[in-house]
Amino acid sequence: MKKPIIQFEDFSFQYQAQSEPTLKQINLTIYEGEKVLIVGPSGSGKSTLGQCLNGIIPNIYKGEASGQLLIKGHPAFETSIYDKSNLVSTVLQDTDGQFIGLSVAEDLAFALENDVMELSLMCEKVRTWSEKLDLSELLQHRPQDLSGGQKQRVSLAGVLIDESPILLFDEPLANLDPKSGQDTIDLIDQLHRETATTTLIIEHRLEDVLYRPVDRLVLVNDGRILFNGQPDDLLRTQLLAENGIREPLYITTLRQLGVDVEKTEDLSRLEQLQLADVIFEGRDWSDSDKESQEPLLELEHVSFAYQSGGKPILQDMSLKIFKGERIAIVGKNGAGKSTLAKALCQFIETEGNYSWQGQDIKGDSIKERAERIGYVLQNPNQMISAAMIFDEVALGLRLRGLAEAEIEERVHAALKTCGLYEFRSWPISALSFGQKKRVTIASILVLNPEIILLDEPTAGQDQRHYTEMMDFLDELNQQGHTIIMITHDMQLMLDYSDRAVVVVDGQILADKAPAQVLTDQELISAAHLKETSIFALAEKIGADPLALTEFYMREKEDKHA
Repeated sequence: MKKPIIQFEDFSFQYQAQSEPTLKQINLTIYEGEKVLIVGPSGSGKSTLGQCLNGIIPNIYKGEASGQLLIKGHPAFETSIYDKSNLVSTVLQDTDGQFIGLSVAEDLAFALENDVMELSLMCEKVRTWSEKLDLSELLQHRPQDLSGGQKQRVSLAGVLIDESPILLFDEPLANLDPKSGQDTIDLIDQLHRETATTTLIIEHRLEDVLYRPVDRLVLVNDGRILFNGQPDDLLRTQLLAENGIREPLYITTLRQLGVDVEKTEDLSRLEQLQLADVIFEGRDWSDSDKESQEPLLELEHVSFAYQSGGKPILQDMSLKIFKGERIAIVGKNGAGKSTLAKALCQFIETEGNYSWQGQDIKGDSIKERAERIGYVLQNPNQMISAAMIFDEVALGLRLRGLAEAEIEERVHAALKTCGLYEFRSWPISALSFGQKKRVTIASILVLNPEIILLDEPTAGQDQRHYTEMMDFLDELNQQGHTIIMITHDMQLMLDYSDRAVVVVDGQILADKAPAQVLTDQELISAAHLKETSIFALAEKIGADPLALTEFYMREKEDKHA
């Protein structure tokens, strides 16, 4: 008989500063050794659920709780934070915020030092877990100097080393490139199979997590549990779409092909689907070549290194940007994507030439550059300088001396677009990471630049806000704005870009249509990208992957139109 390890019984929680409960009458039992995926849109309460488990609530965030939450049969809110840490280990969304030690070895040993473990045993456990997570060669490195995937493994080792019975992941894929994200899900699955640790994954990237099987899927919205059961049963319903969660790409494609997914068995496991009756006849969807025209922005032979004579971050890059394009810049963490974005904005001094509509612009002022390109950073905390939402979005307009009435009109319009109008009088400190991201996007959109360059525009966004934001960027694009996006989201690249620039080791390895990029296995491997599930579906039904991917894109465009 399965033994409960976590029990929510009519559990509700209301933060001190809020008038309504964030969690409402939660009834949920997690059993020892289960692997459970918890999904929900931004603000649904799923992160609050996790914080009640790991002790952040009520030890850091105060509020009023009712009902009962038991961990291994003991009331969770009566358990000390030290004892709670020995029951629940958490891997945070922001790995940099989790590092304590100056080296990887120190970081792994930190929890054991708190346990006053004998030195020889501590060293043995550090060696054991560093070997399990392929960190042995990195023990003397600074965690902050590692790649995104390596950081994720360090943070994971730092909590696994304590061997707690419950492992909680809070958005583990948020800051990883596609291949590193896939490797992380593989690693979580491997550890779960080897250790039988109870594993909870809070994540909105449903398809990426379901790449490996889970025992149960829990859908949360508005502080309530809307679904608690097998992934197959949820995927057959419309609950995901109704609650702002993106369904797996291959399921969308099956719907386009006329498959009745409500009657399809093993829907969550693509490799097990019975699709013998599915027939796809490919056709040529290719558009005519772009007419010859003058580039809006052109970079020629651009190179850059942070130190003179140091390792080049950008190497002899040449790139033409045309008016009205939608461009995705993709590649693994550390490939040079963000540095290329800074070069496009001329935030850094590089070798090479820059021209705008054929005119040399290398010596232009900061004001002239800002009127051409608006840049939205990946981390919103690096952009925010005001305390209140309205003031942050209005800052650029006030610096330009606009009348307050016009400022209010433009700020309100931008906030409505970004889903933040109801929060216009809120302090920014009260917002989630995803909401802060929307504030920074609004602060750039309100200035109406000709090119809008966004670093991971949908990071931390649920499907509803993702779609609203990308549809708005599409509207701007249709009005003549050029949109450039740095992204790890392969579906975003397919759905919302016409051209993909693939960056590898500071060089442009490819510059072609998104569907061509995502069906080129050699390129995918070199750039640490990930095949979409359309590729796997095409192989399963004997279709050409490029033709099926282009079919998906055309069907999506026709439906959108």
